[in-house]
Amino acid sequence: MRITIFGIGAMGCLFGAWLTPHAQVTLVGRWPEQLAALQRAPLRLTSPDGDEQRVWLRATADARATAPADIALILTKAPRTADAARQAAETLAADGLAITLQNGLGNLETLACHVGPERAAVGVTTQGATVAAPGWVIWAGGGPTYLATQPAQQERLRRFADLCARAGIEVQLTDDIQALLWSKLAVSAAINPLTALLRVPNGALLASGWARQIMEQAAREVQAVAAAHGIRLLFDDAGAQAEQVARQTAANRSSMLQDVLRGAESEIEAICGAVIRQADAVGVDAPVNRWLYALLKALDETRATRVGG
Repeated sequence: MRITIFGIGAMGCLFGAWLTPHAQVTLVGRWPEQLAALQRAPLRLTSPDGDEQRVWLRATADARATAPADIALILTKAPRTADAARQAAETLAADGLAITLQNGLGNLETLACHVGPERAAVGVTTQGATVAAPGWVIWAGGGPTYLATQPAQQERLRRFADLCARAGIEVQLTDDIQALLWSKLAVSAAINPLTALLRVPNGALLASGWARQIMEQAAREVQAVAAAHGIRLLFDDAGAQAEQVARQTAANRSSMLQDVLRGAESEIEAICGAVIRQADAVGVDAPVNRWLYALLKALDETRATRVGG
């Protein structure tokens, strides 16, 4: 199977390392230091128990240099979705499938605009990983990856899920796309902005009663907004689920924290911003998500003048 992964950050490299022994995999990205490191030496991948492996990854900045892809995995940050989708449209095989595993809402719609609805699929992953340095990724652990199926895509997704199983990636198929997206959104809204603001790994949120309270409230607000839209999450208590994910990925630096630390634009618009827009649409208040959104937008807008990095 020919797989193109868009994104050479932590998640792109993690999935690339797992899939490379089982498929023809190419990573596409433009982060200069990371790209140079991957082209110069094998990826250093550290597991939660401290074991390390080295995996050569094929990485390029030019998507046109890749073979027509059976699967295009979109693992860029949300602000880069449109760019990745345009490139995927140029490199995806006629019967190929583009799958977004990104945070937030709206990525599937953007992807479908470029590759066509019949070739766009969505999933979520509970894996956590951090780029410790260019060419070095630390896997913090996590649980299943879920893929939402539609009748026309079911066979292609099942083949990809079978490949993932051979690579040791637990994949579950579901036909409830909205439950899938909103369940991940609840956890993302609870953990990502707070870890970015406090500059702490996920597990540190459990060590503070104040942080735990904010995390639980943010998650439950998302659950309330989803319920107002007639969407039932995959779990009964979003606050408890956010705690469980924070515990499972305790050592991980969330993707939003990694963005803030390297001075990049965050995904707050696709996460808390999406929650606020959907809350306004049904007249539900989401004050914690509003405050997290406002603080991260301020952080984004002042990142060029930040003191102390």
